[in-house]
Amino acid sequence: MHHRPHDPPDGTELAPYGELVFAELVDDDDPGPQQESQAQPADPGTRRRPWVTARRVAHCARTAAGAIAGQILPGLRHALTAARYWLRVGYMSDDEIRRRIINKPLEADLARREEARSAIRRAEKKLKRLLEDAAAYGLEASEKQRIRDLSLEIRRRRNGLTALQSVPFAAEQPTEEQIRRARSLMALGRFSALVPALGAAGTAAASVPASLLAAVPMLAAGGWWLTHHPVELVERPIPEDLLLPELAPPAPEDATAAGAPGGDGPEEDHTPFPIAQASTTEEAGEALLRALLHEGQDVDQVTDVTGEPWGWSARVTFNTGTPDDLNKDDTYKGLITLLKLRRNGLLIEGDPDAGDACTVRMMQRSPFSPELVGDVPYRAPLSMSITEPADYGVSMDARQLTFALAGLMLLMVADSGAGKSGVMLALAEVVTACHDAVAFNLDPVGTGVGDLGDAITLDACMDDDKIVATLQFLLALCSARARLRARYGWGNKWRVSPEHPAIVVFVDEWAQLSAQAKSLLIRLLLVGRKEAIWVVGGSQFGTKDWLGEAVGPKLSGKLLGSCRRVDVTELLGGGAIAEGYRADLLRAATHTEVNDAGQIYAQGLPGMPDRPVRYKVREVTAEYAAKVGAERAAAGRPDLTFTLSEAGLDAEWRALLDLLAADVPAAHQERPEELPAIVQVLRGAFMLEKDPAYLTYDQLHPHLRALDAERWGRWDEKSDIHRLRELGKAVRRELDAAQVELTSERIREIDGAPRGFYLAALEEAIESLR
Repeated sequence: MHHRPHDPPDGTELAPYGELVFAELVDDDDPGPQQESQAQPADPGTRRRPWVTARRVAHCARTAAGAIAGQILPGLRHALTAARYWLRVGYMSDDEIRRRIINKPLEADLARREEARSAIRRAEKKLKRLLEDAAAYGLEASEKQRIRDLSLEIRRRRNGLTALQSVPFAAEQPTEEQIRRARSLMALGRFSALVPALGAAGTAAASVPASLLAAVPMLAAGGWWLTHHPVELVERPIPEDLLLPELAPPAPEDATAAGAPGGDGPEEDHTPFPIAQASTTEEAGEALLRALLHEGQDVDQVTDVTGEPWGWSARVTFNTGTPDDLNKDDTYKGLITLLKLRRNGLLIEGDPDAGDACTVRMMQRSPFSPELVGDVPYRAPLSMSITEPADYGVSMDARQLTFALAGLMLLMVADSGAGKSGVMLALAEVVTACHDAVAFNLDPVGTGVGDLGDAITLDACMDDDKIVATLQFLLALCSARARLRARYGWGNKWRVSPEHPAIVVFVDEWAQLSAQAKSLLIRLLLVGRKEAIWVVGGSQFGTKDWLGEAVGPKLSGKLLGSCRRVDVTELLGGGAIAEGYRADLLRAATHTEVNDAGQIYAQGLPGMPDRPVRYKVREVTAEYAAKVGAERAAAGRPDLTFTLSEAGLDAEWRALLDLLAADVPAAHQERPEELPAIVQVLRGAFMLEKDPAYLTYDQLHPHLRALDAERWGRWDEKSDIHRLRELGKAVRRELDAAQVELTSERIREIDGAPRGFYLAALEEAIESLR
């Protein structure tokens, strides 16, 4: 066998990547080309045999198979492995699956909290709109009830949110079996989603076989890519949204910790027990500590435990939270139950110098024994000055209730039977013993402090006209004293002396005064302090709708006996209950039981700290008041003649005394004959409209605009809603300024219930002015 020049030998191997070498094999039957010396002319018709072509095809197939096996199949096997890894959720660690299991209840818990906050915001917006309408148009009974109900709902929702937020999210850790089951369920879900997709692809391939030819290059390309760029099949890092503190793995329990289950030390007993079982300070402190811990309070320590005549007191210091939490309804009632105290037997006083501490008083019996309170001290006639402090009673920790009345505008709010009139009588008893102050007595439904008899300089009781006349005189005296003060160069306050005595006006049953009397009294409160005309008011209610204006918080002194919670927050602020001013827990006297009558909380008294602690005012009996009153009247009262002569009000004073001395009611007091302008306009509008049963603001507006277009037409460019709202506010201001008892109402007979006035209400207001 011969080889052509440059042909490889028979044993030569093919190149690894299938290099093709073209060669021609010859033998005796096919000698091939000869040497030049033996050259024979070739036969142009000679043809290669078929088996030569087959050998070449086989060689190419072998080369292609090697390339597929080395470059494509590893990538396809890796793709199959990656698919199985994805289906089995192998890239998720057990910790990630654990976090995902816990995250579902966490999201539900957060959603509940957010829904609670959203509900509060919606209710607050609704209440704000109602209050804005109330400020503009006034309130009907149904609207007042709606506001009260909505306020109660907001308070209830806030308490619920506070309780919800106070309970931390407690994750229930899944077991290993639950984690494996969760992984299997995730794999099953993915497989269930993959099967339909594979079925659809198989159906498409069966119906269109040619589509497989298009898939071959894609599979080859993908296999080659994955061969050279394999995907790392490892557990991925935990996603950021699962790295919340609530989802963290539980800390390993310290089984050897003292007192822990399974530990060597004995488990400590924290079962609460009644305070009545305590006989030592250590036991009383332990009883309080256990009760606080049971109610979820983070207490640092209970110290300074002291036995009191009425029970126990202790100082409590907190790690977190605030002492105000103890006055929340649920916590307060829980402590009462655990310590087995009476309903109002727990008092909490925050420490003003340490925000993390408070004094807790646990009362097992009445704190005001006769020995502690003592008797009313005797005060001789004309023996003291109104500027001197006087002793009125004692606090439950045996501190004296001592303060001066000079310059004090004071309001006491207490229910019937709570001792309001008795406290005012105790204050008046001090005033009538002064040589530089006189007492005026005003009461629309009773006798006020009249038990002091002739020691009272002026009585105006049970007659609104006499009360109004007295208040008008006092306002005139304020103006006169202001001029005299400037003339004498006395500075910014009246100089009290026997020749220029102060006037202390006692006004009992403030809420029962007429609207005119309330308005005059409020003006006196605003201008009387500098002129030494001071007011001591008493009322069963402390809110604006009873006092006439929200004047209570502006007064310098406040006393609270047994009253409503809303009265406490109205006078002392929204946080007063949490601070420990629990006048709402005091019980008024009944016909047979004294209960907590005469016990008060106080704020703003000169020389006394503002503490949420109970005081007891010594009772001045009617017999004692009559006795000292007669004695002081016989000794002579401070004379107002000189100061009234200086003021030029002698004649007015004599006329007032004559009016008060009359046995018949002073109904003949002069009234303005002409109706206020706004009332005339409203009545005229009804007349022009032929006296309909009602007129809305929209119907009244043309009549007001016709009277004064510049004044009443300045809202015409606004939308109807804003125009009528501003109109209502302006009409309300006019009525208030004219002291007219007329309030707009919703006209229910018209769709939408717009605001306006009923003719019957207008005529009733006009009648009251005549």
